[in-house]
Amino acid sequence: MADDEAHDPSGATRPDAPADVNEASPAAYESRRVITPRSPRAALEPERVPEPKRPSRRVRHPFVIAGNLFFTLLIVFAVGVGLLLAVGKQRFDAPGPLTQDRVVNISRGLGLRDIADLLQREGVIDQPWVFVGGVLALKARDDLKSGEYQFPKHASIRTVVDTIIEGKVIQHQITIPEGLTSEQIVQRLLENDVLSGNIREIPKEGTLLPETYRFTRGTTREQLIQRMQQSHKRALQEIWERRAPDLPIRTVEQFVTLASIVEKETGRSDERARVAAVFVNRLRQKMRLQSDPTIIYGLVGGKGTLGRPIMRSEIEQPTPYNTYVIDGLPPGPIANPGRASLEATANPSRTKELYFVADGTGAHTFSETYEQHQRAVARLRQWEQQQREQSQQPAPAAAPQEDAGEATEPPPARGNNARPPARGRSQGAAPRPAAAAQGQGPRQQ
Repeated sequence: MADDEAHDPSGATRPDAPADVNEASPAAYESRRVITPRSPRAALEPERVPEPKRPSRRVRHPFVIAGNLFFTLLIVFAVGVGLLLAVGKQRFDAPGPLTQDRVVNISRGLGLRDIADLLQREGVIDQPWVFVGGVLALKARDDLKSGEYQFPKHASIRTVVDTIIEGKVIQHQITIPEGLTSEQIVQRLLENDVLSGNIREIPKEGTLLPETYRFTRGTTREQLIQRMQQSHKRALQEIWERRAPDLPIRTVEQFVTLASIVEKETGRSDERARVAAVFVNRLRQKMRLQSDPTIIYGLVGGKGTLGRPIMRSEIEQPTPYNTYVIDGLPPGPIANPGRASLEATANPSRTKELYFVADGTGAHTFSETYEQHQRAVARLRQWEQQQREQSQQPAPAAAPQEDAGEATEPPPARGNNARPPARGRSQGAAPRPAAAAQGQGPRQQ
């Protein structure tokens, strides 16, 4: 019976044999099941199916599942970030909403988000998150600089960011004309509303270099004063080292004083060296300089102008600066000379001229002798008379003064400056051998 169960009549092994079932593969078993004849009894018994292969325990581990989820999310995130960056870059470079140039002042101490909000309020940008993202992407959060910026029409966010990072702030400028006193310069700085702060004290006369200075909003007036002083020192040192060796000037202070007189006496660049030569020649011959601007400075100091003509009585009024009264140079400068006047004083023309007087055209007539000078004065008087006759207007009468002194005549027009004609003892007053290189009043800048 056992043999019947184990073998069919043909001697083949029965499919339900345990050894064959356990040892054969599923494919072999299936093939054998199909081709192996079975007995009726065996056919009635249930067919044994091999157990399904169980998945690996490593695959079902929680860490593996979490890792798969993480990498899936990471891929999704990377794709999202890529899309976001692509959109952000397109908007970062796109034209902005400005319809015209706009000036925006970014105050010191503002953070990244504050700057973005400010730019949005001013209409420079309309997508602050793109601005913030662009700055962070460029790793330039700490490179944003405060200041006053001008953003062009339709400026992209990239242009705005680059402008702020590079600190391309608006440059303002102020021009200080030559020949102003320190008090007048300080007044101009105080009137400028772009500068900030106050000025503790008026700088010493003749220590500021008149030039055009560029500065940014927020620059203090004290800082600009310091720049003027530093520029003066550099220019003075350079020019003083190249001065003529035979100048009758012993110190730098005296040099600046003489240059300030030259500055106040003429506004013409082609005359400065000749005017300087007249004063240098007079110093060599121990003659008084007799310069009208020194009279005015002695009377009003740093205010610079009288607001009226010099009276004859004031010509002889003693002050430390009145070179009609004192010998040699005044005790200090009477203005802040420019570079051109410093250059002219350091290297004056080689002449023997001792006098000069206005010629009515904006220039001067220079003379070596007093007689030549008087003839030049006479020509000036004749020219003035002709001008009065042509205009058919009577000569203006001198306003009565408190001491009945005679005022000098009003100035003729001279280029950009309205300056009085040469005046003093050689023009109407009793002539004297030391008649001056007749000066002109302070330039009206």
